Amino acid sequence: MTARKLILAFGLRDALPDMPGLRERWGETVLHCPYCHGIEFSDQPLGVLYRMPMSVHQASLIAEWGPTTLYLNGAGLSEEDAGMLAGRGVTVEPAAIARLIGERPGLSEIELSDGRRHAIAALYLAPESSLGSPLAEQLGVEVEDGPIGPVIRTDGDKMTSVPGVYAAGDIARMPHSVSWAVADGVTAGVSAHRALVFG
Repeated sequence: MTARKLILAFGLRDALPDMPGLRERWGETVLHCPYCHGIEFSDQPLGVLYRMPMSVHQASLIAEWGPTTLYLNGAGLSEEDAGMLAGRGVTVEPAAIARLIGERPGLSEIELSDGRRHAIAALYLAPESSLGSPLAEQLGVEVEDGPIGPVIRTDGDKMTSVPGVYAAGDIARMPHSVSWAVADGVTAGVSAHRALVFG
């Protein structure tokens, strides 16, 4: 196949932790972004699963929506991060999580490894992402390490480091958002069209 211009928009794959009850609630009561969805759980008990340093930032933001607990799931926490979380009113739970409980896809409790249970309406986590296709690598476009996975580097017109190859959507921006992905698609499409007409 040949083309004068190409727009990559193949999306990402999310890698979720292996935790009983988590995968079947993904996108319903186990969420990745309070800006994309999750506002419906405002003023209810919320949780954030620690996956990476960005999880501390996520818990600090989500505390705006309701009482929030950061579940370390056995991970450690720096004094600086602990102080920031305390300042935002975020509770820190160090114990490992055994399972998520509730009538699926609902979530009502988190059971910890020591048998304790916490009431919860929604659990947020940052998935580890990977590019959904090998095309970017095959074409030799520059890929950068983002906070939750690889991101294709683009300029303001959404062109990659390879002339004539554009990228749009979550593969080419962070943070991930449907609205930004759609807007980037428009930018890439208009840029590619103009390049075909005037280039």
